[in-house]
Amino acid sequence: MGRAVGPDAVAPPVAPPVTTAVATAVAVPGVEADLAYHGHVSFWNGRVGVWVEPSNHGPGAVPDATVRLRFSVPLAGVEELPPGCLRGSPETVFCSTGPMRAAGAGRPFALDLRVAGSPAEVVVNISTSWSGGARDRNPNNNTHRVLAPATGDKYAY
Repeated sequence: MGRAVGPDAVAPPVAPPVTTAVATAVAVPGVEADLAYHGHVSFWNGRVGVWVEPSNHGPGAVPDATVRLRFSVPLAGVEELPPGCLRGSPETVFCSTGPMRAAGAGRPFALDLRVAGSPAEVVVNISTSWSGGARDRNPNNNTHRVLAPATGDKYAY
């Protein structure tokens, strides 16, 4: 039997091209993940620096998550924030982690912000605001409270 040809012929399905690009993390709502944030906080001359390295210890992928950084004092003025971050209130900044595979890292980010007034110390509360629909049974590694005196020293979390 011959093959059909012409405008009415149905072509056989074609497989998608094989690429070497990294696949995007896709989470199924309710999948289990283990979000974690590590980094450090410094406070000097009225400026607070926060470095965050998000990661997912698995077992499921997370398409994106949102880290909430709540400061004990209001932030001064309108500071330029890194891509993926926005102000939620005078004391709060939210930042996206980007996609994270199981046992993978998210997009690290750093904030350099001026605080209002002249406090002797700043407390930064770091936590997950949104998990991309994933369940996290170990919130201990994504919830941190860091006290940073105005010494310029790095306080790790």
